[in-house]
Amino acid sequence: MPTLALDTSAGTAVAVVDDDGVVLATDGESTTRRHAERLAPLVEAVLGRAGLRPADLTAVVVGTGPAPFTGLRAGLVTARVLGFALGVPVLGVPSLAAVALRAFDLLDLADAPPAEVVVVTDARRHEVYWARYARDAAVGVRVLAGPDVGAAGILDVVGAAVVGRAAEQVTGLPVAPGLADPDPAALVALALARRAHGLATPVEPLYLRRPDAAPPGGAKRVLA
Repeated sequence: MPTLALDTSAGTAVAVVDDDGVVLATDGESTTRRHAERLAPLVEAVLGRAGLRPADLTAVVVGTGPAPFTGLRAGLVTARVLGFALGVPVLGVPSLAAVALRAFDLLDLADAPPAEVVVVTDARRHEVYWARYARDAAVGVRVLAGPDVGAAGILDVVGAAVVGRAAEQVTGLPVAPGLADPDPAALVALALARRAHGLATPVEPLYLRRPDAAPPGGAKRVLA
């Protein structure tokens, strides 16, 4: 019973995962542009490598951000369209939660694994999107604060490991490999765990602020 997962909160990431969490195929691009153009070909390629047709999918999972408007919208619209066309449920999970889950999986192997992680991603305007998480045995991770957006320099990260694409803006240190962007397989693990425990998986975007572009105002009146 394969599930398609996709995320466009940072780069573009796509995966097909079975019920046991085994990744059947995955692909992605790290660039933060051209999400709408690249997403459909990546979905087609991943399904092909997994030997599946769209009709074989039983659910679609999508990262809900937070992220800038244009890129995030591409993933959410694609997920909703696929879910509607295939007649399968669409489950939403905050993208930062997927980074947190992968961070706990990797950092738990360290000599002194952290009890909490703060995930930070680039929000532009010298700001970051952030959320603070703890490990949760039932559903993977539990949010302690956020998600929110603010200046990197004033973010409270005491007592937590800092991960995510914008970690260097906060700590001055490069982010560890595998802990920069959401892993679509982690999105699936979180979505299925939440659904199994009766928790909501809303497919609502976490923009956290208005888009940079604004519709033009009405025509100005000119006095004769």
